[in-house]
Amino acid sequence: MDMQKEITIEYHTPEQVLDRARHLEGMTFQEVLDLGIVADGVVREYNSRRYKGGMGNLLEERFFGYRANSDREPDFAEAGVELKATCIDRRKNGNDAAGERLVLTMIPYDEEAPESLYDSHLWHKCRRMLLVWYRRDKSIDPYDQRIEHVLLFTPPAEDLRVMEADYRLITGLVRAGRADELSESLTTYLGACTKGATAAKSMRDQSLYAPGRRARSRAFSLKQPYMNYVLHHYVLGAPEAERVVTDPRELERQTLVEYVTGRINAHVGESDRDLCRMLGLEYTGNKAQWTTIAYRLLGVRGDRAAEFEKAGIRVRTLRPEPVGRRLVESAPILNIDFLELAAERDWEDSELRSLLSDMRYLFVVFQKDDERTVLRGCKVWGMPEADLDGPVRECWERTRDAVVHGVTLTRKVNAKGKVSYANDFPKISDDIVAHVRPRAAQAAYRLEDGTEIGNVDRDAEELPDGRWMTRQAFWLNSSYLLEQVSDLL
Repeated sequence: MDMQKEITIEYHTPEQVLDRARHLEGMTFQEVLDLGIVADGVVREYNSRRYKGGMGNLLEERFFGYRANSDREPDFAEAGVELKATCIDRRKNGNDAAGERLVLTMIPYDEEAPESLYDSHLWHKCRRMLLVWYRRDKSIDPYDQRIEHVLLFTPPAEDLRVMEADYRLITGLVRAGRADELSESLTTYLGACTKGATAAKSMRDQSLYAPGRRARSRAFSLKQPYMNYVLHHYVLGAPEAERVVTDPRELERQTLVEYVTGRINAHVGESDRDLCRMLGLEYTGNKAQWTTIAYRLLGVRGDRAAEFEKAGIRVRTLRPEPVGRRLVESAPILNIDFLELAAERDWEDSELRSLLSDMRYLFVVFQKDDERTVLRGCKVWGMPEADLDGPVRECWERTRDAVVHGVTLTRKVNAKGKVSYANDFPKISDDIVAHVRPRAAQAAYRLEDGTEIGNVDRDAEELPDGRWMTRQAFWLNSSYLLEQVSDLL
């Protein structure tokens, strides 16, 4: 383009990079291109449907005037700063959230993996990051999306201690020739996310540590819940929730998971009434009581913990029956927006997979023993990829297919004349780890002939064919949950 000009801009310090980046706030990517800046030797055709690269490369070459590359140095090598563009999504409730995990750098299978995070290529490249946050809006052209915030970021010391443990776990499996056993649910803040369009195309040989044994290509990443915390706490200024670990030195001796489970498991065998007396709580016996006990045992007065928000950990109390060890309650995972589900094309990029791959549960188990309800123990659990990409994927596919092709609603009338509608979503009786069932307070429908049942505005969601049906959610089966805590009973 005639208006474009080749420039060279030098960045010697992190502050120089940040000062330049602040001019991005409020600009669209198209306005960045319109500046006419071109790094020396760049021939990429950014303002084109043929461009498939990331917005980070666009910013580096067309705003900062540096030629993008994939070498081992940070993008701004002298300043020691790596540039990362990342998105903000607006949730249905009106709240902002980090749109995705932040991919940092590939996990190599063909070279030595240092035991210490601070000796690694990951730390050398990403210890100081320029995060450029833009508003993701899938309804507009990608180049019309607007940049809202820039942040120069290094994780604080207490978070780095958790990431050190994550790094050791990931690289320990790589060095043992077991990279095929990696899963994002294994770690807390730092993940090992998959890379590649499909599982088959992403397979790589573990050439250094286990030649001939193949594993999915993976990259180090900051998990989506951690990025959500960074957005809210460092960018939007939200106050931090209470911390579980008040003395960071505790994480020099043990992992966060060990610390959390140790605090609760120290009280195994004690009754809920005794724990309430010890903690200064009035015993109510209601459903929320057991969750409150769990938080109080961790030293948290409310129902939020900073470390849990960063790690995407949900506290879930389970109360199996004393006889037969049956668990009555299933666990809701994700409310379903039928229109958004229908628009999803790939399981790998689905909201359900993204959520479950990052999320972990803190299961706290209470069980009735004679006349007392006793704490049996706790564990932090993440879903294995075999279950995630097997039965849970089947549940998602069956649900999405039903939504796309038209949900079958079968009218039923019971002996008292009450009308209800059955659907063809996966049921708990199908025994495939997960199922779909209502999440609304009451049934509600708007049928093709205009018939309305219940409070449609409050309790129903629109289907792609124009009908409305009772709001639904994905749930984990109660029997599957019970399996995960059977060692505590």
